[in-house]
Amino acid sequence: MENWIEGLNAPLIIGGPCSAESEEQVLETARQIKEHTNIKVLRAGIWKPRTRPGAFEGIGVVGLKWLEKAKAETGLLTAVEVANAEHVELALRFNVDILWVGARTTVNPFSVQEVADALKGHDVPVLVKNPINPDLQLWIGALERINQAGITKLGGIHRGFSAKSGSQYRNDPTWEIPIELKRIIPNLPIICDPSHIAGNRALIEPVSQKAFDLQMEGVMIESHIDPDNALSDAKQQITPKTLGGILDRLIIREPNSADVDFEIRLKNLREKIDKIDNELLEVMAQRMQVAEEIALHKKEHNITILQVGRYEEIMENRVNKGKSLLLQEQFVHDLYEMIHNNSIKRQTAIMNGEDSKTEKA
Repeated sequence: MENWIEGLNAPLIIGGPCSAESEEQVLETARQIKEHTNIKVLRAGIWKPRTRPGAFEGIGVVGLKWLEKAKAETGLLTAVEVANAEHVELALRFNVDILWVGARTTVNPFSVQEVADALKGHDVPVLVKNPINPDLQLWIGALERINQAGITKLGGIHRGFSAKSGSQYRNDPTWEIPIELKRIIPNLPIICDPSHIAGNRALIEPVSQKAFDLQMEGVMIESHIDPDNALSDAKQQITPKTLGGILDRLIIREPNSADVDFEIRLKNLREKIDKIDNELLEVMAQRMQVAEEIALHKKEHNITILQVGRYEEIMENRVNKGKSLLLQEQFVHDLYEMIHNNSIKRQTAIMNGEDSKTEKA
């Protein structure tokens, strides 16, 4: 990500209020960010998409003037969210340095295309947040639309996905999705939005550390001079001074090492993993073969595929066995849920006279 945005090196750190609320609030936030952190980019929401009418929906274009003034005073670059062509035009008119497409916009290809069309001829840095629900192809599609408009300084923002009831997060991290995006598009910079994943201040630091541990290239964290009285997302905002403390404590690890002994040891350990994985796959193939034999036996005696009692027995026994081996209970549960689902698919194929070996799970 070196020189991805001119004058900025990795990691990319963006900070600022969820919403621009007043000129003094924007200017004082910028001043304190400059004083307490090494952040180079100030963010602020100008237009705020709200779930229901009546909530604070952003200050509008006047906020762009405040950001421009903050930039002139502090030297910080500026970043705002855009959701339509008018937003893009106004942001560029007021010399905003970085634009991002929000999660509510990413879900709508028509809206993304409108933003993309407005960006043609302006190769500004653009970040695209993941859609609200865990749809990787929708995220990739939005990135492709922006890229096809001529935007080469392109990145993603991982802000999490709609969380299940009872989750500790506002938006579930579902880390496997940005990891898969990195695999598919390895040169795409991805930064994390810990504020929207966390939904509360207490989780911002651990989520940020997790993002860096997973080799993300930066974070965007909401910071307000008076968080408790913020007009939007008060619970997930922190003061610039608190933000500075968090950034100082974060450990930024390197993806590679020049230490030869380290690399040799790592190679040996990975070879052990490869050997164990091969054995696991061979055992799993044997298990699925037995599942197919069970299906044939059930078919012969006209017995249903799903046996709820047996499934509960397997789940209880395997989870308990896993716990005795110091494996996490949720991991074992999820693993056997996937194994059971695949067994059901294989048995269904056999019961219906299909070729289970070619059936796509």
